Amino acid sequence: MARVVVDVMPKPEILDPQGQAVANALPRLGFTGISDVRQGKHFELEVDDSVDDETLAKIAIGFLSNPVIEDFVVRRLS
Repeated sequence: MARVVVDVMPKPEILDPQGQAVANALPRLGFTGISDVRQGKHFELEVDDSVDDETLAKIAIGFLSNPVIEDFVVRRLS
């Protein structure tokens, strides 16, 4: 078994209202020096060793992300 991480983030040109809300709240909470926040999704999958990178990309494109507005990165941890 292998552990795979898929991180999904809004594309840079897409408005991120959740990230903006966090960025706006940080100074009110006393945190300074943060100029931008982007909020995304983090998935951890346990997969058989037989699952190849192409299959993982198909899962990320077809199920875990919306490729019109989101980018993703697939990383094998083990």
